[in-house]
Amino acid sequence: MKGLVYRIVRVIIFLLAKIIFRLRIVGYSNIPKEGGVIIAANHVSYLDPPLIGCSISRMANFMAMSELFNNPFCGAIYKTLGAFPVKRRGADIGAIKHAVRLLRKGKVVIIFPEGTRSPDGSLQEPKGGVGMIVALSKVKVIPTFIKGTEKALPREAWILEPVPVTIYFGEPLEFTGESSEKGLSAERKMLYNKINMKIMDEIARMQRRAINQGAGKE
Repeated sequence: MKGLVYRIVRVIIFLLAKIIFRLRIVGYSNIPKEGGVIIAANHVSYLDPPLIGCSISRMANFMAMSELFNNPFCGAIYKTLGAFPVKRRGADIGAIKHAVRLLRKGKVVIIFPEGTRSPDGSLQEPKGGVGMIVALSKVKVIPTFIKGTEKALPREAWILEPVPVTIYFGEPLEFTGESSEKGLSAERKMLYNKINMKIMDEIARMQRRAINQGAGKE
């Protein structure tokens, strides 16, 4: 039942996104058809999770701030749509373990390494939890850049603007050579940060390329 509801909602959101935002998807073939995979994207708007989720055919799971689940009714809806809570302060070990379990079961998990929406569309420093999830799950990471939602529904705004939105899915990043030891030692934190920065560097490269293409450059 959960899967059916998800598919119906996904199709509705996708059709609305095509009509309202002229949603365009680039690099869709980079997403594996099966197996655990992380979609790691920049975050500028509340629109990012549903638009990225509706852009892939596989059912996606999302990390969402725990405050959204305070209302039992809303929390049940979010869980039906693949979301699970994460605390924004510090490392939420429970959420990290849940994400790793999903990935090891071959699921798709959408993560926003920055942890919160950017106020002006520029990339922010990543949080440490993403690197830990990657190191423990050893799945491929699809760096993703979403462009246009910072104008369609900016931070602090509540009215949609019908501007074009494009989602760029980059080539998979692999971290299979990294250690899967658990813990938060100084050495482990350095490893997680190294993974975080590699992911964000690739998203930044995609951002520059998207901007250059928009300006008519090569």
